[in-house]
Amino acid sequence: MNDTAGVIQDLMTCPVEQVDTFDPGFLQDPHPFYARTRREAPVYRDANTGIVYVATYELVRQVTRKPTVYSNRFAEVLNAGGQTKPSSEELSILSQGVPPVDTMLTADPPDHTQYKKIAMAAFNARRVHEMTEFVIELCHELIDGMPPGCCEFKTHFAARLPMYVISHALGVPREKFDEFEAWTDAFILQLSGMADEEQRLWAAKKVLECQQYFLEVIAEKRSKPVDDVISDLVQAKLSDEGGERCMRDDELISILQQLLVAGNETTAHTLTAGLHYLLQSPDAMQKLVVDPSLASNFVEETLRFLTPTNNMWRVVRSDDRIGDVNVFTGDLVLLRYGSANRDESEFDAPDTFDLDRENVRRHVAFGSGIHQCLGSQLARKEMTLAFPILLERLVDIELDCSKGELQYLPSVLLRGVENLHIRYKKTERWA
Repeated sequence: MNDTAGVIQDLMTCPVEQVDTFDPGFLQDPHPFYARTRREAPVYRDANTGIVYVATYELVRQVTRKPTVYSNRFAEVLNAGGQTKPSSEELSILSQGVPPVDTMLTADPPDHTQYKKIAMAAFNARRVHEMTEFVIELCHELIDGMPPGCCEFKTHFAARLPMYVISHALGVPREKFDEFEAWTDAFILQLSGMADEEQRLWAAKKVLECQQYFLEVIAEKRSKPVDDVISDLVQAKLSDEGGERCMRDDELISILQQLLVAGNETTAHTLTAGLHYLLQSPDAMQKLVVDPSLASNFVEETLRFLTPTNNMWRVVRSDDRIGDVNVFTGDLVLLRYGSANRDESEFDAPDTFDLDRENVRRHVAFGSGIHQCLGSQLARKEMTLAFPILLERLVDIELDCSKGELQYLPSVLLRGVENLHIRYKKTERWA
């Protein structure tokens, strides 16, 4: 606590452009600094890195509405871990895998348009709706499997629910949970901008394992398609200069890697944070217990308050101006979604968790513009169903403070509580 407090004190006195926002202490609680930048420097250029930071709701939205100027082709930034270049050993491991290709997250129109259309068709409204009963049953199954009295909530529930759901949708066995979790952790490390060389080597090996596994699954689904997302993807058609064609393995691997991460990690963090917010606000918890129909608004406020995708990169493709700052071709821009969702000009009392917030759906937790998260409806369904069931089945629930203070994921792009220890009394399912 003292170290973090010291970092926050420095953040409030150092010149804005000199603050190291990759510092692990900063990432534990960036919001005081975000508020300062919204007041003093809504857009500024980092003195050391040249990165341009954008902090206010309107300016973030402004950038996302100009995809031809602000490109999502930032794969090189991600491959370099944000700050460091891959070592020769890491490059050797990566060379054994599927070469990276820009599909959804790191693509621009017209390529992005085609890939996202195909992925959205696979995750269509029918498929999401038909998962309702599966999600309900899974919530009860996971609660039944929680140990009596106390547990670490993310491990036993929040991480498993979205992973099992995405496994079911993709058509792969959830019994491979441990592998899926390790592969997801590897992708998160690569995205974090905070991994050291040893972690990056581990991540590269896990990514290679993931690719090898899904290449086998892709081959199986090509020969024996069924009603699942991967079968839909391998049969989908892209248009190119030669006419229509099925996607190549590298394109499919790229999309599946993104679905694996987007389909579980951000939802796991939001589930964990949401329970934490309820435990901090007994009045909000009681309102939700009495009226489960408030779950939808509660989920949206949790998304706004946490913003699991806290920041996102853009690359400037043509000279432009954001607010009072000129940006130039080749500049890196970091959009602070987490700051935009606490912008006082858009949300009243933004640092207060408000279950009844009326304009909460204006948040940008799922991004904004053409790159809004395609899995947002499935994530919303999972969480809206899960919280009333949790509050029905777990009573006298409280934080287990003996396990120490909460720690947030050390990541530049993502934000989430690493673990949440709770105590409770578990009830039987009543219906």
